[in-house]
Amino acid sequence: MGRLMSQTAPATASVAELAEALIACPSVTPATGLVFDCLEGQLAPLGFEVVRFVAGEAPDGPVENLFAIRRGPEGSRHFAFAGHLDVVPPGEGWTTAPFLPERRGELLYGRGAVDMKGSIAAMVAAVREIPAEAGTISFVITGDEEGPARFGTLALIDLMRERGDIPDLCLVGEPTSVNRLGDTMKIGRRGSVNIFLEVEGMQGHVAYPHLAHNPITPLVAMLAELNALVLDEGTEWFQASNLEVTDLTVGNPAHNVIPAKAMARLSIRFNDLHTGAELGARVTAIAEKHGGTARPVISGEAFLTEPGAFSTILADAIRAETGIAPELSTSGGTSDARFLKDIVPVIEFGLCNATMHKRDEAVALEDLDALARIYARVAQGALKAGQ
Repeated sequence: MGRLMSQTAPATASVAELAEALIACPSVTPATGLVFDCLEGQLAPLGFEVVRFVAGEAPDGPVENLFAIRRGPEGSRHFAFAGHLDVVPPGEGWTTAPFLPERRGELLYGRGAVDMKGSIAAMVAAVREIPAEAGTISFVITGDEEGPARFGTLALIDLMRERGDIPDLCLVGEPTSVNRLGDTMKIGRRGSVNIFLEVEGMQGHVAYPHLAHNPITPLVAMLAELNALVLDEGTEWFQASNLEVTDLTVGNPAHNVIPAKAMARLSIRFNDLHTGAELGARVTAIAEKHGGTARPVISGEAFLTEPGAFSTILADAIRAETGIAPELSTSGGTSDARFLKDIVPVIEFGLCNATMHKRDEAVALEDLDALARIYARVAQGALKAGQ
């Protein structure tokens, strides 16, 4: 089905059929090729100009990206849907083949059904309901969200800036719902920094410790001080920042040798009271006090899209289709919204996330239809906002 729909998508195709076509295209991160053919085949008949390009080299690339735009009248507002076509490796133990979509009962199974080919299919179905004269709509789609994310949305942002196609508002289709479709939207995300710690020692015989220097002792003291840090108590919209030690490595194969080096890694998920650079500097100072070094790698900064007109448009659309009021949340990990927030107000909303990244990933068929209707309402509301 993926190959058939890669050429064109029938105007009568259901949301589930659009999702099945995308799922049937294997696209383990970093994704290229067939899955982008499929999405282009769904968008081109709807009047979208589709731009595809490949960025980056191994080991984190190459990555394919897609920017599609259907322009409205001169001066009209511009609303963007954003997401990713790459998926995590399926792993073993699936009931059926992970890239052979299958409907069983009221569920559609397949890798990417939830995260996030189902959401992208709902976006495509949504724009079919919106006349071109309503305004400009674009799709910002990468093949590198589940991986290092070096050559995906960042490259798309560069393209959008070069073209002058900066949206007024952007919705990312991450699976934010928890217990039922519509119960949660993300108006921000915590930042993330990983810090690699190292202490150099002097190798020697354990029976002659005065002739050696054990690096484990200062590293343990360093980690104890870091673990005792209270970074903050949280804010109105964010939970408290959190530091976790994620690795401790010595790699000493001998029981009677004092090792020459000890290493550790920690991860900090932080709220908007901090920046990655500030936290990296703070950890570095503690590491150096104990005779070690620290190398921070910032994955993304914290951000918040203040509740207002955009979140109201989305909440109203969710309530109209589901009857529930969504929670405005900043919990969870990072997403490509951490990059998009630099150029456009961004909110995340999508399917229920209970099975994402799991074997037998599945989405409720009725949720796909409801999500398409919600997305159509949001796009229409966003294009009217400010008029």
